[in-house]
Amino acid sequence: MAEGPPWKAYETFDDLSAVFREHVAPNKLAYYQRMGLQLVMGRREGIWFEDAYTGLRLINCHCNGGVFSLGHCNPRVTGAVAAALGKLDIGNHHFVSGQRAQLAARLSATFDDALPRVVFGVSGGEAIDVAIKAARGATGRSKVVSAEGGYHGHTGLALAAGDAAFRDPFGPNLPGFVQVPFDDVSAMEAAIDGETAAVILEAVPATLGMPIPEPGYFAAVRALCDDRGARLLVDEVQTGLGRTGRWWGIQHEGVTPDAIITGKGLAGGIYPITATLLTRELHEVLDSEANPFLHISTYGGSELGCVAAQAVLDVVGEPGFLKRVGLLSERFAEAFAPLPFELRRRGLFMGLRFESEPEALGALLRIMQQGVFCFPAGNDRRVLQFLPPLILTDEEAGDLVDRMSQAFG
Repeated sequence: MAEGPPWKAYETFDDLSAVFREHVAPNKLAYYQRMGLQLVMGRREGIWFEDAYTGLRLINCHCNGGVFSLGHCNPRVTGAVAAALGKLDIGNHHFVSGQRAQLAARLSATFDDALPRVVFGVSGGEAIDVAIKAARGATGRSKVVSAEGGYHGHTGLALAAGDAAFRDPFGPNLPGFVQVPFDDVSAMEAAIDGETAAVILEAVPATLGMPIPEPGYFAAVRALCDDRGARLLVDEVQTGLGRTGRWWGIQHEGVTPDAIITGKGLAGGIYPITATLLTRELHEVLDSEANPFLHISTYGGSELGCVAAQAVLDVVGEPGFLKRVGLLSERFAEAFAPLPFELRRRGLFMGLRFESEPEALGALLRIMQQGVFCFPAGNDRRVLQFLPPLILTDEEAGDLVDRMSQAFG
C-alpha cells in the first residue's frame, strides 16, 4: 500500500487491478479493458474528475446517472455535512426527527404538497420497493405493470419490475409483474385490469436510451389507472431534482402520480439517501394506527443524509436555477444539431443516439479523447447517456460544446 491521496491506495494501476480482479469484479474489469477504458476516479471537483494514474482530466457528463448533478464535492453540500459532523450521526429511525421532518416538508413542497408523505431509504431499489408495497397494500391487488427495457433497481420488487436482463439470471420472476412497450397506450390499456395494483414508469427511461414520451402518454396512463383502480408510480431517481428543468420530470406532463421516487442526486454524491413521496392513502399502509412500524429502514433518512439533501434543495431551489437548466438545454440542442447523432433531450437529461452500437462506442472513445466522459445506456447501447452537471457556467458550457464539436470534426 502506498502513502498518498485517498483515491490512490495502490502504487500502479496494475497493482490495483490485481486486487480488484481477485476480490471485487474480475469480469467488470475485463469488460472495461476490452473497451479501452482504464479509469480510476482520482482528484475531483466541480464538473471535473481526473484519472488517478494517468492524470487524464474529464468533464463528467454522465454524473453517475445524476448523482453528481451539482458537481463533485459541491462546497455547499460538503460544507453542510462537515458542519454537522460531530454534532449529528444517522440518528434513530424509530424516533421523531427534526431533520427528517424538515426535509420531508421541503420535498413535498416541490410538488405543491400533492404528495404530502415521505418515506426515506438508502438505495433507489429500496425506495421503489416502498412504493410498490404501498400500492399493493392500498389496493389489495398484486399485479404491477412496467415498461420493457426499463430499470428500477436490483432489490426484490424493484428488480421484478425491471428488465428481464437484470432478473432472469436469478431464476423466475415474482408472479404478478408484467411489462409492455414504453410510450404505447394501447399496450398499457390491455395490461391494466382489475388485478393491477400499480403502473410504475420512469419519467424518461434512462436505461432504455432516454426516449422522450409522446405528448399525452402519461395523461392517458393516469386516466387508465384512475378508471381501473390502479396507482401510478413515477421513478424519478435519474430525472428528478432539476435535471429536466423542473423539479420533477413528470411535471412536464401535467400529471400528478400517486408516488414519486427519488435518489441518486438527492444528497449530492456525499451521503446515501433516497425518498419516496406518497399520497396519504398509500402512506397509511406503511404507517397505520394498527402498526406504525410496518416499514422501517435503519439508515433511511439518516440525519446526516438529511443535512446533505437540504443543501441540495437549497441550490436547486435558488431563483433562476431551473430556468437556467432550460436555457443550457436549448444551447446544447442548437450546438449539437449539426453533429451526427439524434439528440434526445428533456432539459439536461440527454441521450445521443447513433445508428449502431459500434458507432456509439467509437463516438464514446472520441468524446473521451476530447476530455468528456459519458456512457452507453444499458439496454440500448446505440445511445450514450449525456448528463452534464447542472452547475455549468457559460464558459464551461462553451468549452464543452467545443470539445464535442472537435470529437466529430
